[in-house]
Amino acid sequence: MIIGERPGLSAADSLGVYVTYAPRPGTPDSRRNCISNIRSGGLAIDSAADGVASLVADMLRTGTSGVGLKDAVARLSHDGRPEGLAPPV
Repeated sequence: MIIGERPGLSAADSLGVYVTYAPRPGTPDSRRNCISNIRSGGLAIDSAADGVASLVADMLRTGTSGVGLKDAVARLSHDGRPEGLAPPV
């Protein structure tokens, strides 16, 4: 699931994108990834889009998101599946 928002904190033209693999009611914030400060003078739209695409590809390969995603990607075995994690559904 991908959700975009306009946080409007210090930069009214800023966007953030939240990405979560297989969210369900009660999914904790720690399972969410965020790309933020998408705006002129911040992260360029094409760079943000590349980042989202990369996150989604990694989530599909590992079956996880959030804080565990980096570790899951690091553990990828030669067959492209993370060790100790089930294949994505």
